Amino acid sequence: MRTSITAAGRLSEGAGGRYDTALVHLDDGTRLVVRVPESDEAEADASREAAALAALTAGVRAMLPFRAPEILGRSRIEGRTARVETHLAGYRVDAAHIPAGRGVATAIATAIAGIHDLPTSIVQSAGLPSRTAAQVRSDTERLLDRAEATGRLPFGLLRRWSRAIALDGLWNVEPTVVLGGVDPAAFTLTDVDGVPTVDGLLSWGGLSVGDPAEDLRWIASAPDAASDVIAAYSAAAGRSPDTMLAERARLHAELEFAKWLVHGHESASESVMTDAVALLTSLDESVRDEPPIGSGTVSVDDAIAAIGRVPAATADAIDTSMQTDAYDPGMLDGYEDEAPEPAASRTDEETEPIEFSDWPGAEDAPAAEERDPDDAAKNALRRWTGTA
Repeated sequence: MRTSITAAGRLSEGAGGRYDTALVHLDDGTRLVVRVPESDEAEADASREAAALAALTAGVRAMLPFRAPEILGRSRIEGRTARVETHLAGYRVDAAHIPAGRGVATAIATAIAGIHDLPTSIVQSAGLPSRTAAQVRSDTERLLDRAEATGRLPFGLLRRWSRAIALDGLWNVEPTVVLGGVDPAAFTLTDVDGVPTVDGLLSWGGLSVGDPAEDLRWIASAPDAASDVIAAYSAAAGRSPDTMLAERARLHAELEFAKWLVHGHESASESVMTDAVALLTSLDESVRDEPPIGSGTVSVDDAIAAIGRVPAATADAIDTSMQTDAYDPGMLDGYEDEAPEPAASRTDEETEPIEFSDWPGAEDAPAAEERDPDDAAKNALRRWTGTA
């Protein structure tokens, strides 16, 4: 049975992302998402995400406590690979806006725990990256070496991070399936009896085996909810308690500033370097009187308080916008009827090419607005996830 497109409109948070994204309505009531990468880097990221989604077979999806996008087709548009996916309806909450208590914080923490409890064989059999605890530690050490090699890393942070890496007890990691540093805004939520519930997850490109603390480093941006997140995650995780989870999450969050420094150095961007040095200097001053990471004397609240004192931005001329095409709840107000059931899994089949040239509105989509530059530092931390 042939379906027809009845409407198409831009789908974005107005943040100048790396994808040109549209929401498409079909005459049978189905809504689809079309994403077209706008750079070679975005094309490579899209390929990684496609490989990750292919690993989510029907059996794996049945184990997930929420939905994941399904790729229904691909086509070439001006040299780029457009991807057609099922649409995941719902609203999203940025980490900085997650309140304390039962609700968004505990829903996202429980969802992350559910991912971490998946069998690691899912990732390994798909040929996706897999790291042991020793490799996680050595990768962290290499990142610190690269940051030190720039000659711009404050000595206080070098000493602080070196001591943490050298602490054996901090690295008693039980590797799990991870998302490579998930942003909580990648989860779509719906309210069930007035309680926020995770309904879907949009971003899967970092699917791998690694340190579960990496997926919780965002609590540095959610100080009010941090203790609730750790408590809900620990209660939901089907593994032995990880007493150093919050401390490693803190270390991974702090090291995002080091990644930004390394990126600026390797891309020869003095503006990025200047921004990174200012952020690192402020962080260095903030943690100077704090107990060392991994000391065992730091509570969850204390563990993230220092990062919460780092200024939101230091430079307003740097493009550090979040590199994702995100769903803006405000733009979906007219589409909040009940979401259709996802199409049957087709991950074992070749996807079919789809012709886009005659879609209505395809040539008239407005350009995305630029994000407020005051969000620069916060988004810099998200942008360079996994680039160590």
